[in-house]
Amino acid sequence: MPRVKRGTVRRANRKKLAKLTKGYFLTKSKLYRSMKEAADKAGRYAYRDRRRRKRDFRRLWIIRISAAARLHELTYSQFIFGLKKLGIALDRKMLSEMAVSDAAGFADLAGRVKQAVAEPAPAPAQS
Repeated sequence: MPRVKRGTVRRANRKKLAKLTKGYFLTKSKLYRSMKEAADKAGRYAYRDRRRRKRDFRRLWIIRISAAARLHELTYSQFIFGLKKLGIALDRKMLSEMAVSDAAGFADLAGRVKQAVAEPAPAPAQS
């Protein structure tokens, strides 16, 4: 079998890995095998957490909306139900931002929702 000299290719691959793992603790940034394992694991965490971030932010928005709604004597579910009943299509991110930075606007919205929730539903027609 012919001898393979892969000096530049090997060096390039190691340099690429070293750049990825720069700043890692102890051997994870120094030794090739450790660098490889650390980079693989970091990649897996990054992939997982890119999806996780979407869940985490939605949770945060819901918590903020719920807290702001409770200031106006509404639960989160009542608030969302009232918005749907009024036909207001604001996503949770915008509602959360409104609750944090525009308290007066959120209060107005909560007042309208409260009225909509308080109205009794029309009775079903009997035949």
